[in-house]
Amino acid sequence: MTLLVFIAVLVVLYLFFSVKIVRQGYQYTIEYFGRYTGTATPGFNFFPAFLYRVGRRVNMMEQVIDIPGQEIITKDNAMIQTDGVVFFQVLDAAKAAYEVSDLYVALLNLATTNLRTVMGSMDLDETLSKRDEINARLLSVVDHATTPWGVKITRVEIKDIRPPTDIVNAMARQMKAEREKRANILDAEGDRASQILRAEGLKQSAILEAEGKREAAYREAEARERAAEAEAKATQLVSEAITSGNAQAINYFVAQKYVDAVGKFATSPNAKTILFPVEATQLIGTLGGIGELAKEVMGDNVSPTPPKRRGPFAQDE
Repeated sequence: MTLLVFIAVLVVLYLFFSVKIVRQGYQYTIEYFGRYTGTATPGFNFFPAFLYRVGRRVNMMEQVIDIPGQEIITKDNAMIQTDGVVFFQVLDAAKAAYEVSDLYVALLNLATTNLRTVMGSMDLDETLSKRDEINARLLSVVDHATTPWGVKITRVEIKDIRPPTDIVNAMARQMKAEREKRANILDAEGDRASQILRAEGLKQSAILEAEGKREAAYREAEARERAAEAEAKATQLVSEAITSGNAQAINYFVAQKYVDAVGKFATSPNAKTILFPVEATQLIGTLGGIGELAKEVMGDNVSPTPPKRRGPFAQDE
C-alpha cells in the first residue's frame, strides 16, 4: 500500500514538472538535453520532465531601452551631450535566445555606437535642427543590424541634446543679432514704403495743382478773350455810329473810358486825396452828350429832359 502511494506521488510530481504554463506576451524555448527543439507559446504546454526543460523565457512585447548620456564630438569639433531611447520587439524567440548572448546589452551598445557615428558626421547646427533625420538614420542602421537576432527596432528617439555653455551663449547672441537684423530690415522697409507713399501723394498733389492752374488759366484766357470780343464789338459799333455822322458816339466812348479811370483812382488803397486834372464842367458836358446819345438811340421811349428853371442870376447860353 505504501509503495502504491509512493508511485502515485511520483506520477503526480512527474506530471506537474511536465506541464508548462506560458503567460501571455511570453514564449519559452524548449531544450531536449540542452538542444533547442521548439518554442512553447502562451497557454498550456506538456513536455516530459527530465527529458525536456525550459531554456529561455523570452518577452515578446514591445520594450524600451534607455541610451545613457553620451559625449559626442560633431563634425565641426563641437562637444555635445545627448541621450535617447530605443523601442524594440522580439519577433523570433529562438533567434533572440540563441543568436546573441545578451540581447539587452547588445542592443544598448549597438544603439550607442551608431548614435555617435551618425551625430559625429553632422555639424552642430544640423544635430540641433535635424532630429528627425538622425532618428531615421539610427532606426535604419540599428534595425538592419538586429534582423539576424529576430528583433524588430520599431523606433529610435533622441531625448535631449545639450551643447556646451559657451556655445549656448554664442547661439543666444547670434539669435539676438539675427532678430535685431530682421527688425532693422522691417523698419527700413516701413520707412521706404512711407517715403514712397508720401512722394506719390506729393506727386498727385502737384499734378492736381498744375491741372487746376491750367484750368484757371484757360478760364481766365477765355474770359479775357470774350471781354476783348465785347470791347471790339463795342468799338465797332461806335465806329459805325461815327461813320454815320453821329458825333455823340464819340462823347459816349470817351465818357466811358473817363469814368473807368476815375473809378480806379477812387479804389486805390494809397489814395487819400484825388485831384481831377480836368474841369468838372467838361465831365458834365460829356455826361450830357451821353444822355443825348441815349435819347437818339431809344427814340420816343425816353422822356424829354425837363426845362431848366431860370434863376434871377441865370444867363442865356
